[in-house]
Amino acid sequence: MSRLGSKVVAITGASSGIGAATALELATHGAAVVLGARRTDRLDSLVARIRAEGGRAEMLEVDVTKRADLEQLVALAVNRFGRLDVLVSNAGVARIASMADLDVDDWDVMIDVNLRGVLHGIAAALPVFRNQGHGHLVTTVSTSGLKIVPTQAVYAATKNAVRTLLEALRQESTDGVLRTTAISPGYVRTELVDYIDDPEQREQAQHAMAALGISPDAVARAIAFAIEQPDDVEIGEMTIRPARQG
Repeated sequence: MSRLGSKVVAITGASSGIGAATALELATHGAAVVLGARRTDRLDSLVARIRAEGGRAEMLEVDVTKRADLEQLVALAVNRFGRLDVLVSNAGVARIASMADLDVDDWDVMIDVNLRGVLHGIAAALPVFRNQGHGHLVTTVSTSGLKIVPTQAVYAATKNAVRTLLEALRQESTDGVLRTTAISPGYVRTELVDYIDDPEQREQAQHAMAALGISPDAVARAIAFAIEQPDDVEIGEMTIRPARQG
């Protein structure tokens, strides 16, 4: 029997893609989900769907670059459901360009969302986890940090920075209170590449996604698998990619 039904899970970047799929997967198995994202119209629809299917869901407008927003998301989970068992830090952005283009503004955006946003989540959730005596940080990283390629230098750097901090946090937390899981998706059919500024690069990325990408549901199932493990079992890192991805 799944252990997900007893879980309270907060998810950032929950309005689409992997975040939305994870919310549906967990709620279907009985977990209470607290959803954060900037696009509240999509969150409204997602929460309505989950509740219509008998699930438990709350939502909050969240910009992960704002520490207070993460604190409010964690507080919503605790106030509504009595605790927070898992924080899924899924919000992320990708900007693809050669380093020589010096797209410093895009570098800042990726650092603020992909790295600082995760740190804000940790800062908000960790005191609650420590007070409860248990907690789980599940974070979406990327295969871009495993196979380094041109035009993805800063994006990969932010993802590898997160991978590094999670491993250090794991080593600091071997008292059994905290579990950490890094999920590295490959090509997944999401909107991530739709915001690449360069039209040619955007078209190439979209074509690759369409040709190779797997469903966000596959990543959601992996996240659910990591969460439902017994408290003394930690799935430290998982790579989920298309079988045909090089």
